[in-house]
Amino acid sequence: MDCAAAAAGPVPAAEAEQRPAHMAALVLARGGSKGIPLKNIKPLAGLPLIGWVLRAAIDSGVFQSVWISTDHDEIEKVAKKFGVKVHRRSTEVSKDTSSSLETIQEFLRHHNEVDIIGHIQATSPCLHPDDLIKVSKMIREDGYDSVFSVVRRHLFRWSEIKKGVNKVTTPQNLDPAKRPRRQDWDGELYENGSFYFAKKDLIEKDYLQGGKVIYYEMCAECSVDIDIDIDWPIAEQRVLRYGYLGKEMKLLVCNIDGWRTNGHSCLSEDQKEVSSGGDRGADGISLLKKRGVQVWLISEKECSKTISAMKLDCEVKVIETDKRQVIEDWRNKMSLSWKEVAYLGYEESDVDCLKEAGMSGVPADACAAAQKAAGYICKSNGGHGAIQEFAEYVCLLMKTVNL
Repeated sequence: MDCAAAAAGPVPAAEAEQRPAHMAALVLARGGSKGIPLKNIKPLAGLPLIGWVLRAAIDSGVFQSVWISTDHDEIEKVAKKFGVKVHRRSTEVSKDTSSSLETIQEFLRHHNEVDIIGHIQATSPCLHPDDLIKVSKMIREDGYDSVFSVVRRHLFRWSEIKKGVNKVTTPQNLDPAKRPRRQDWDGELYENGSFYFAKKDLIEKDYLQGGKVIYYEMCAECSVDIDIDIDWPIAEQRVLRYGYLGKEMKLLVCNIDGWRTNGHSCLSEDQKEVSSGGDRGADGISLLKKRGVQVWLISEKECSKTISAMKLDCEVKVIETDKRQVIEDWRNKMSLSWKEVAYLGYEESDVDCLKEAGMSGVPADACAAAQKAAGYICKSNGGHGAIQEFAEYVCLLMKTVNL
């Protein structure tokens, strides 16, 4: 409960009945991992692992709040870059032996405003907003107390024989004399661990699945669960093909002042513009333009010669006042939301725009404040491929998902 709510005292019963149930997305991200150190924030196809499910939860629009429960400073920093709330869990529920249910119960004890928990597994990066929207309806409108995700598998099971025991195995879900073809068998449903939704009163009774309970079937392609390091390259291929890659961008704005004046390529000692290879961003910008994205380069000074030398065929705009306000005006004229704007910044004056933009990035040599505000830090420095890299990154996250 926040300070304002606490100061106001308990919510009257009549008012509590009238307000819509508060549904919170909760991602458990402990710092300790026996398999992969800090697995939850390890980059997967360009995003920290938890970023994939956080973005799906945020873009679904069905949650009143989105939370990370963690015991680790670095995970907290990553979570805040995605704009979600952080619950610092206690040491009692941060052990290798701590269960998800115990951790969720602790969270609820500290957040009385929450009525429904959507427990989303960080290790399921192919989750889509559409899945969460449908599950929300099952809880809110269809009257279910708990919903969990499953996947259909066509696997024949046989009884296990322990080593050293002289027995024969027996079929568990088939008749070998009438072995069905795959297309003639519906298969079986297995939990895929992607999410578990449950009402608060059920969780308080030590259940994540109970009451009026139902499953939600996810497609096999999206049922990716990362447990061991060998799965990582396979998961990257799967998430790029089947994962939720974000909303469409309509405008990319790049501040080029940072690398016009740092000696990389742009100003000589007598302040005349010169070229030393440019930013090599033409290919990335060309890709974005083919996707219908407008690309604007901004500067506080006239820089047409520099842009010509960099061979970047895009519009240049000079901004001499507050960048955020100018872009806010452009956005309103174009009827765009900030989520449809990508922004590549460099300086402290870019921080507000980086925080607002749907996608934000900085070159590797950007100032500390800009790096802290950005969602993506390029491997390239300003003037040495940062525009190209960020443009390709935006293209990657806009790629159409082929299910």
